[in-house]
Amino acid sequence: MLEFPQQKNHEVPLFTEETDIALPETINPRTRYAYFSTIAKGGKSLIKSCVDLHLRRRICYKTLRPEFVDNEIENHRLLREARISAMLQHTNIVPTYELGRDNRGHYYFTMKLVHGYTLREILNFRERYALNQLIEVILQVAHALAYAHSMGVLHRDIKPDNILVGPYGEVLLLDWGLAKVWPKESQKNTDDTTVDEVDTGPGMTGEGKLQGTVMYMSPEQVDRDPEISFTSDIYSLGAVLYETLSGVTPFKGEVVRKLLDNIRHDIPADVQSVTKERLPQGLSKLVMQCLQKDPENRPSSVEDIIRTIREGV
Repeated sequence: MLEFPQQKNHEVPLFTEETDIALPETINPRTRYAYFSTIAKGGKSLIKSCVDLHLRRRICYKTLRPEFVDNEIENHRLLREARISAMLQHTNIVPTYELGRDNRGHYYFTMKLVHGYTLREILNFRERYALNQLIEVILQVAHALAYAHSMGVLHRDIKPDNILVGPYGEVLLLDWGLAKVWPKESQKNTDDTTVDEVDTGPGMTGEGKLQGTVMYMSPEQVDRDPEISFTSDIYSLGAVLYETLSGVTPFKGEVVRKLLDNIRHDIPADVQSVTKERLPQGLSKLVMQCLQKDPENRPSSVEDIIRTIREGV
């Protein structure tokens, strides 16, 4: 079990007064959820906590922000995200409970509510943690990715902010809103890269429309390559691993155009050269292999990454 600092328990103890309440004779699904509280606001979505009055538990409720509820593209994306999340049933992926429409006919879906720290928050205090603790988080994310890839799903937004470490050792890969799946007929391309915006991060000057978060995007993701494959996630996982080991991202800067040029053309400094900590040689080599420009030169699968980390740590 991961030994991260004890977090406040937000759960309410179970009592018979809650477990034994009878359901109404007539079930009205439109009055099932109550006591809403906003947790986070994304670029297009709203994430709230609420109480499921049927099962008497607090859950996570995701819907579109008011200005996007009538946007056909965003509705399509939310629907796809809900179903991808629900179909990916894995211990390192947040369970999805229900997909539906609210009283106004707008899409929503509900998920397990998990409290914890994101890997971003943990890396902000990286010196407090042992290397093996941080590597274990990466391994759990890799297991989620390996499973997703086996199911034909490319995440496309691997970053520390989308990795959650819970109070009881759970590690969860979040946010499948940019995930890509392919149609059965491979010649059809259902990708919609022309309408996604780059997440530049605070203080950065953004431009263009790209999927993902710029610091962790692969070169082919930057170039909107229609032939993008699972090795793009391997690059992004390598970028997160690089930062986990060294405390810095492979490339950094405040101007997106320059940063994107770096990702396309430059080789990042060897991870061992930017950290004072002595790293296992196999681990350093793995990180740099993940960050190769040519997808063919990266590890062929996430399972290879898992094996290499297990052998080298």
